[in-house]
Parts: sequence; structure tokens; C-alpha cells
Amino acid sequence: MAAVRTKKRDQPAGAVGVLPARPGRERSERETEEIRALLQGRYDELCAEFDEATVAVEAMRLEQNTDRAGDDEVDSGTKASERERALSLIHSIAERRRQVEYAMVRLADGGYGWCEGCGSPIAVERLAVFPSATSCVACQQVAERRVA
Repeated sequence: MAAVRTKKRDQPAGAVGVLPARPGRERSERETEEIRALLQGRYDELCAEFDEATVAVEAMRLEQNTDRAGDDEVDSGTKASERERALSLIHSIAERRRQVEYAMVRLADGGYGWCEGCGSPIAVERLAVFPSATSCVACQQVAERRVA
């Protein structure tokens, strides 16, 4: 089976993992487990980040609700802005976590590493930077141009 070498985030410089080329979209069990472990590690990181952010937002909310004496419009606006920024962070983390969950489903189904748009392999370098990518660079550029 042909394979493309990719550097894994948790490995020292020069260490590589393996993402197979397309022949029949098969990966060895070892390769699949390496990718699954990478995705699971990222998922666990995001869960911890989500929990920390949630606790911080709750603490901020309690502090802001108990410390309102003397607040003017500017103070109230600042507090609302801080809350919105913190909630936005929580939503962003939740979305990244959802993307990793989807990548794990694609891995189990055999679709991980292949563009959902054109079916071409997603560059290993792209997956190394963004493990939950679902499209190749070309399809992603087309999608971004449509939005802009």
C-alpha cells in the first residue's frame, strides 16, 4: 500500500505517522489507530478547554451579578461585551469539538482524508494543520470565494 508520510503533533521533530494514499481508501489498522489517537487527543484537549471556559464564564457571571453597585452605562456595556466575548469563545470551542467528532466518524466510515467535494485526497500538510478538514485546498478556495 502506498503511503504519504506526515508529521504528528505529539511526536518529536522528524517523527512521522502514516496516512495512506487512495488505492481503495483502505488504511491498515495501525494507521487508523494512529489517526484515531491523534483525533481523540485533540477532542480531549477541546473538552478540557470547553470545561475551563464554561467555569470561567460562570465565575464572571456571578461576579458581575454581585458587583453592580455604582455601575454606569459604560460599566454595564463593558461587562456585556466581556460576557459576549466569553460566550463566543465557548461556541467556537464547541464548533471545533463538533468538527473533530465528525472527523472521527469519517475515519470510522473510511472517508477521512478525502475531499467531500471532489473525492481527491486532502493534502497531508493540510490535515496536519487542520485534522478535521473535509475538503481539499482547491474546493475550500472555491467555497470561500462563494461566501465572499
